[in-house]
Amino acid sequence: MELQKRYRDFPAFFRELFGCRVQKLSIDGGFTCPNRDGSRGMGGCTFCNNESFNPGYCRAVSGISRQIEEGRQFFARKYTGQKYLAYFQTYSNTYAPLSVLKQKYEEALACPGIVGLVIATRPDAVNEEILDYIAQLAEKTYVCVEYGAESVNDEVLKRINRGHSFAETERAIRMTAGRGIRIGAHLIFGLPGESRESMVEGAVRLCDLPIQVLKLHQLQIIRGTRMAEEYLQDPSQFRLYSVEEYLDFVVEVIGRIRPDVYLERFVNQTPEEYLIAPKWGVKNYEFVAKLEKKLREREVWQGGKR
Repeated sequence: MELQKRYRDFPAFFRELFGCRVQKLSIDGGFTCPNRDGSRGMGGCTFCNNESFNPGYCRAVSGISRQIEEGRQFFARKYTGQKYLAYFQTYSNTYAPLSVLKQKYEEALACPGIVGLVIATRPDAVNEEILDYIAQLAEKTYVCVEYGAESVNDEVLKRINRGHSFAETERAIRMTAGRGIRIGAHLIFGLPGESRESMVEGAVRLCDLPIQVLKLHQLQIIRGTRMAEEYLQDPSQFRLYSVEEYLDFVVEVIGRIRPDVYLERFVNQTPEEYLIAPKWGVKNYEFVAKLEKKLREREVWQGGKR
């Protein structure tokens, strides 16, 4: 008999909503970011190397429909009978003229097996016009806008060359709320300049905004990034967590955040060829099993320590 989860499990929500397994298909829509093209800065976030998380089929030059078809073929070999969400993941996927966004989103939604969109973006890359259009899509299909908050600490955001403030994150989330669009947010734990206390309080503060989905992961030092150069020059600037330390931290976060927020992810798994540190050797499902065991041992329920 399966034990009741002590947190709001996002995959279970999907199974209930769609009646089957749902797989995200990552798409490279050929976008860039405001902190890469000079609008907000140059060079991008110091931790970011998009090549480290793009699957092999995810290449902008292939076009939207081709990427989706290759993604469907890839996952059809592993699972049967699932539906798909087109996941615009690479860079800032609302950072283009509305006409361009319409063409790309609607091409994705027209592909066989696609039942909705997930649009990853930055909080400084949306406006009322774009959100009005996305709201129109959300009247007909599942749509989630996933904001990269990364931290609520402005000094940390500045240090990683994020190019926006937490006030802009809050503004974007509030501007999106009430439009029928589901809202996700993303935090990285362990960024330089953060303390354990500030990260816990940051997660609580973010979840007190009108979001429905939270994604978490540990800081990883990735080859080909400015952060990797900083780490190799002076590792003492960084506080990289062990698996057990990070487990303890996530348990505390779960106990403190709003109980109705869905938790989609806890860890990131960067391919070995890109990963410098920390090298845990723990797969996502193994981490989740450890987390659920620790939550039971400590009798922690999501939101139970608010």
